[in-house]
Parts: sequence; C-alpha cells; structure tokens
Amino acid sequence: MTARRLPWLLLGVLVLAQIAYPLTTGTTRARLTVAVVLLGCLLSVGHALLTRGPRAAAALALIAGGGGLAIEALGVATGFPFGSYDYSGQLGPQLAGVPLVIPLAWTWMAWPAWLAATRLLPPGVGRIALATAGLVTWDLFLDPQMVAEGYWRWLGDGPALPGLDGIPISNYLGWLLFAALVMTMLRPLGGAAVAVPDAGDEPMYALYLWTYASSVLAHAVFLGLPASALWGAAGMAVVAVPLAVTLLRQRSRRPVVPAT
Repeated sequence: MTARRLPWLLLGVLVLAQIAYPLTTGTTRARLTVAVVLLGCLLSVGHALLTRGPRAAAALALIAGGGGLAIEALGVATGFPFGSYDYSGQLGPQLAGVPLVIPLAWTWMAWPAWLAATRLLPPGVGRIALATAGLVTWDLFLDPQMVAEGYWRWLGDGPALPGLDGIPISNYLGWLLFAALVMTMLRPLGGAAVAVPDAGDEPMYALYLWTYASSVLAHAVFLGLPASALWGAAGMAVVAVPLAVTLLRQRSRRPVVPAT
C-alpha cells in the first residue's frame, strides 16, 4: 500500500464508524465515540507525518493535543475560558478532570481546518482567521451532540444561542481564543503560498467536507437536534462551501485524456 492510500483507507474506516453512530445507544455509543475520535486523530497526525514529516506531526500533536489538554484542564478547574462545566465518566480515562480523548478531538479537526484554509487563502491573518473559523464552527455540531448524550454538562446559566439552550456563548468564545492560538502556531506548517492541487491533502479536504455534510444530516434527521443542524450548517459553510467550490473548479479544469 502506498503512503498516499493510507489516509484514504483510514478515512473510509472513520466514515463507516460514524455511519454506525446513530444505530447505537448507551455504552456502545460512548465507546464508538471514543473510537471515532481515536481514528480521526490517527488520520490527521498520520497525514501530517506522511506529507510533511515527523516534525510536522509532532508539532500538530503537541500544539493541538497538548495545548487542548492544558486549556481543557484549565477550563474544568476555573471555568476560563469556556465557562463552568464538567465531564461525566463515559468517555474513558481522565487526567486533571479531562477525558484523554478530548485533546485528541482538537487534534483531529484542527488539521483539516488548517489545510482547508491553506487551500483557500495565502499566508497571513486571513488564513489564520479562516482556519480558526473552520475549527470553531465545528463545535456548533459537537457541543450540542455531546451534551445531549450526557458526556459533559454546563453548570452556568449564561446567554446561549437560540435553540442551543444550556450551552453558553462563552463556550464558543473560548473555542475562538484557543483555536486562534492553535492556528497561529500551526502557521509555519502551511507553506509560502496557497496549497497546490495534488499536494496529497485531498483526504483532509474530504474529511472536512464529510464532517460538514454528515453532521448536518445526522443532527437534522437521526439525532433530533434541528437547532444545531441549522447553526452548524451555517457556521461550517464559511469554510466548507468555498472549499467545495474550489475543488469542483479544480476538477473541471483537469484535461480529459482520450482513450487509446
């Protein structure tokens, strides 16, 4: 198996696991949630390793994973920057009150959000802002889903987005702060220009677009979360729609090779 095929294989397994999610309940669903996050993290870190080398993979794991653990531990202990919350014991082993799978989730989605931004914009503040938005808006799906499952709970009564009662706006502001820090620190991994086609990043683009489309469908149809389906659809569209349009245009420009 070539190195380029491995991310596609992992993505296929991840897709199958996520399709199975609505078909499960209780402990089985919690274990599947952990398995999905592990697969996603392996996919993103593995892709970074195969396309950019060991230093890039280590930097991604340290910045998004290590940083994610640190800020989550701070959040659980102090309520800053997300608001007051705590985790149940359903997501496996914990460190400093944080399930170890949580920082892996940051790592999983930080990488495709970053690469989507590098495909769309040149280096600079705009690229960092777009990548930040690409990660933060994913939580418009994630938090309502995980709260509904009882994997964590919010303890305060702060203002919330319409339809997303119980999840304070401070949560998304905290995501905004940390995501901006992550994307700023990932900047050296982005290269000097807009990412070129066929650079090996297609599995990450597919991951981002799959996450967007499947989350809209799952929340609207299978999970009974119409408000988060609408908020997430509108939010992640900021990155997902331009990315999809760019990739479709790229595909339409490819020359047709005549049959021999």
